[in-house]
Amino acid sequence: MERKLDLIPVSGWGIFPEGQKPLLIAGPCSAESDMQMMETARGLKSAGVNVFRAGIWKPRTHPNNFEGLGPAGLKMLQKVKNELGMKICTEIACEKHLFDCIKFGVDMIWIGARTSANPFLVQEIANALKDTDIPVLVKNPVNPDLDLWIGALERLNQAGVKKLGVIHRGFSTVEKINYRNDPGWSIAIELRTRYPDLPFFCDPSHMAGDRKYLQEISQRAMDLGLDGLMVESHCNPSLALSDSKQQLTPEDFKKLISSLVVRQNDTDSIEYKENIDQLRAQIDIIDENILYILNSRMNISRKIGEYKKEHNIAILQTSRWDSLISSMVEKGKVCGLSEKFITLVFNAIHEESVRAQNEILSKNPPE
Repeated sequence: MERKLDLIPVSGWGIFPEGQKPLLIAGPCSAESDMQMMETARGLKSAGVNVFRAGIWKPRTHPNNFEGLGPAGLKMLQKVKNELGMKICTEIACEKHLFDCIKFGVDMIWIGARTSANPFLVQEIANALKDTDIPVLVKNPVNPDLDLWIGALERLNQAGVKKLGVIHRGFSTVEKINYRNDPGWSIAIELRTRYPDLPFFCDPSHMAGDRKYLQEISQRAMDLGLDGLMVESHCNPSLALSDSKQQLTPEDFKKLISSLVVRQNDTDSIEYKENIDQLRAQIDIIDENILYILNSRMNISRKIGEYKKEHNIAILQTSRWDSLISSMVEKGKVCGLSEKFITLVFNAIHEESVRAQNEILSKNPPE
């Protein structure tokens, strides 16, 4: 059963500058050298970044690729902290990584998408975090599984981690899309709705996979009211040992941030509040009507189920359903509704109709 999270507001973490909006985390995909780290960090600090990130252990799909420098990279992160006064953070995947981070004074950690998908590893990290005060961000699992994401948060929170937040980096997909990962914004919206006080970051770099899409994804995150961004930045992306295509120079990072329109969560405008309340009241009435219409449709579906039972007819009539979906998609386009939305809605209606008819047939199956 889902439980309420016991959280300390991000303003109490001692990590981000007061009043910064959006909250910014930036740095290279991987720590590679002292020169690369210091040059990138200096550029980002001048762009207003106070929290510097770098990958130390890189979980690669294939062996023999660059898998990070390990503790040698932590020394480089520590140098950035000592010489530039920036907060430092990195990704961990196990208990040992955490202890190494604590040893080198890492200020914040995050749990990556592959690790957050594994409850055993999350629990191991949660156990190791007991009696520590280090903030933890949790990336969404590689697959679009909201419960798995929430479960990781619950494990950490039960272990006493109250400085807790999330990073949305999109989901693996086999579909051909422009981005590296499917944004899956609906899942992010659902998590935000359930836990409105949970600090929420977007990782446009891993979502995009290509720097040319970073602006549009970052702006979408701001439009949705997310709290911050984690962006990969490298002093010379063309020479990066990992994910060179999605990294920005510090100068281009600065241009990206300055281009964003940051939305307010609320306003004192009386005109806005009156108009938005009226519009929401209209939506409430329409939503109630949708429920009544759905109920009427399901009643008819049940009657159809009775006829099918009486005449010993199978529930699924795929040719009719395929024809109906095609028709609804075309009509939806005329109304300005996307094919994806129409398909999702009507498939859900169909699934419920099949369930209702199956319930009728299973009560007293024909002899």
